[in-house]
Amino acid sequence: MIHLPVSKANERIFKVDPDNAPTHDLRDEIFQLEKEGEWIVQRVPEPYIEVQTKFGRMKKVPVEKTWHHKSCGQCGHIPGYSTSIFWLNREFGLDYHDPTNQTSCTAWNYYASATSNPEAQAAVAIRNFASAYETGYFPLIHCGTSFGHYKEVRHALVHQPELRRKVRDIMKRLGKPFVIPEEIVHYSEWVYAMRDRIAERQVIDMSHITATVHPACHYHKLIEEDAIYSEEIYGNQRSAIITGVLQKLGVDVKDYSTWFDCCGFGFRHILVSRDFSRSFSIQRKIEVMKEEANPDIVVTHDTGCVTTLDQSQFAGEAHDRKVGLPVMSDSQVAALAMGAHPYKVLQLHWHNTNNKPFLEKLGIDQKKKWAEFQAECDKIKAGEKEYMTWEDAAK
Repeated sequence: MIHLPVSKANERIFKVDPDNAPTHDLRDEIFQLEKEGEWIVQRVPEPYIEVQTKFGRMKKVPVEKTWHHKSCGQCGHIPGYSTSIFWLNREFGLDYHDPTNQTSCTAWNYYASATSNPEAQAAVAIRNFASAYETGYFPLIHCGTSFGHYKEVRHALVHQPELRRKVRDIMKRLGKPFVIPEEIVHYSEWVYAMRDRIAERQVIDMSHITATVHPACHYHKLIEEDAIYSEEIYGNQRSAIITGVLQKLGVDVKDYSTWFDCCGFGFRHILVSRDFSRSFSIQRKIEVMKEEANPDIVVTHDTGCVTTLDQSQFAGEAHDRKVGLPVMSDSQVAALAMGAHPYKVLQLHWHNTNNKPFLEKLGIDQKKKWAEFQAECDKIKAGEKEYMTWEDAAK
């Protein structure tokens, strides 16, 4: 294990300088370019909820008619992350679309290897936006990396006419419209906007639970002015989305000194220096949380963050480090609070760190729940059914 000193990231304070803060509304330029015939702007459908961004702009978050831009890492490593999002939509009876013709955002290629080019990256984004537009549903981005990347693509397209021309040519060859959404919306912003409705349907008491929050770098550090903040959450000094949801569910959210640090994923070094990533995740995040806050659970909102913080801990255990802290996404915690099945819906058996004590602390009989899940698997093995349905998950 590589020794990594603890930072003093909790001392970070930002102050708004009216003359320099990015407080302008990029939508003004987006709509102007539409008037000039540069592209089509897909409006946020009603009903929507307005939430405040870092420097005061109000952002529209659609309640339904959402087109779910799934995450390759969620589907491949932590599928309960995505199914929890879908389960919440179904529980509220909302109209949503789970597309089969969506591609990866390819941002891992961009951030990890830098082997692509701007027009290719932008064309992939616009191709997905066009696919959503053609269905009449509005994009809701599951992955924090996709979210951050698409915001950067949007800024580049607004300010670079030559890039727009190249992407327009690509879309023409694909037979797709050149579409840009009015807002780039992350699923966790939707969870935050829906927090009151989630709390109204809460059936699992979480008032005795302590949590720490890891805010995803690609959510609040890329195009920072588009992230959601609130005066009620750390005096507008931290992104509000996860903390606001947990507090609404009665969870005690504890602070820790390395909240600003990366989870350890970091894209390139998770590929070329995995030992460094795991050491960073354990020593700069998990151990600091345990020492300073001693939480029952870590909650985050990005694919790489859940994966790295959860699945790095086996290496720490082998080195007798202070690990053993369950990690979940905010969508999983919200669904669990509303009574979702921990294995049929949250699929917690895909997580590496032991989360059974956490379930037991919530009063959930995890042995009984596992037996229920196993019974469904046995039916599939026996050929009695092809797969588990949403109705099965509700039982």
